[in-house]
Amino acid sequence: MAIEAPLSKHKKNSFKIYIAICIVLAVWFWYDGYFSEKFREKNSNADGSPNSTLIFNQKSPPFFIGVAVLLGAYLFATRNKKIIADENELIISDKERIPYDSIQKIDKTHFDSKGFFLITYDNGGSEISRKLSDKTYGNLAAVLDYMVAKIS
Repeated sequence: MAIEAPLSKHKKNSFKIYIAICIVLAVWFWYDGYFSEKFREKNSNADGSPNSTLIFNQKSPPFFIGVAVLLGAYLFATRNKKIIADENELIISDKERIPYDSIQKIDKTHFDSKGFFLITYDNGGSEISRKLSDKTYGNLAAVLDYMVAKIS
């Protein structure tokens, strides 16, 4: 029986909030840079040329939209990301699989208070420590309990 911990709502909602902030800033700066006469008068030099604030408000909206698109693409690419606690190993990604017999220690001291735990495992002679947080993955408590039961 495999237990899955999908990407958490906290992580998804954070990206959605960042995307919304970028879009709002782009619209706001675009409006101030091109349509708000009061703002344009306030941020123009005596000879009528724009100062650095007005130039920034005119040039920055495409960059904010670009950042919003990149964040949306990253959110779309990671929407199905999850951790799977299988019978024999912990699968974090296609490239990162941790067999239970290589796990040396699970430090769950901060899991109840701060929501993360550390896994220390042996990877070909080198000791690697991996931090898993419940802000990144949901249902992590069930994965932790399952791993502790498998290792014990």
